[in-house]
Amino acid sequence: MNNRQSKILEAIAIQQRIEVTDLANRMSVSPVTIRKDLDQLEQRGLIHREHGFAYIENGASDGTQLAYNYEVKRRIAQAAAADVEDNETVMIGCGSCCAILAEELAHTKKDITILTNSVFIANYIKHAPYGNIILLGGYYQRNSQVLVGPIAHKNAQLFSPDKFFISASGFSETFGFTDHDYLQVQTIQELTKQAQQVVMLFDSEKFSNNGVVKVVSLENIHVMYTDDHISSEKEEYLRQHNILIHKVATQEAV
Repeated sequence: MNNRQSKILEAIAIQQRIEVTDLANRMSVSPVTIRKDLDQLEQRGLIHREHGFAYIENGASDGTQLAYNYEVKRRIAQAAAADVEDNETVMIGCGSCCAILAEELAHTKKDITILTNSVFIANYIKHAPYGNIILLGGYYQRNSQVLVGPIAHKNAQLFSPDKFFISASGFSETFGFTDHDYLQVQTIQELTKQAQQVVMLFDSEKFSNNGVVKVVSLENIHVMYTDDHISSEKEEYLRQHNILIHKVATQEAV
């Protein structure tokens, strides 16, 4: 995705529904160019089109969530990808930030192998130049395009990756990182047992959200990538649990 397309995605995420001519004026390009960008974004499942407009649907799918706060998520993913080597095997959970990480790895790391229970991620990076994908199998959740349940847990036991990258939708100091889907969380907890290191990808806006199910104990998270809008109180709380925190800038340096 080029820089203009990421800006288009952010604009649509903010307004939910926007005219093609409005986007063309904002980006200082022709409507024809905007339509080509929108075609590519639609093919990747990130937006929807109707005559003269582009829009995103409300929902919890990775494709829908990817549009929100995209640029910060992209920087978090790039920082996390920098700690992955060519030829490495990593496990990646579901979530929009995880999808962007998979895309970054599949475009920059040669012979990278990605284990995942996300069908969305497998489709999202299918045209990338690198990246061997191993889907773990399991019960298929249609809306989220995620594989969960005992089959996924059993298949994960065949592997022992160095890193397992996960995300979450919320946080509380009582439960730590939280989410809403019990089956997805249960699968994450099982996959966590197979990895040497668990890495959390979490943009700071999500600290204001609170899910209903604990994703994983803070003691089991080794590293976290977030942005520089994390509060000093949250940062200190996480450091007290021995989590190594990497922060990216929310805006480009001028």
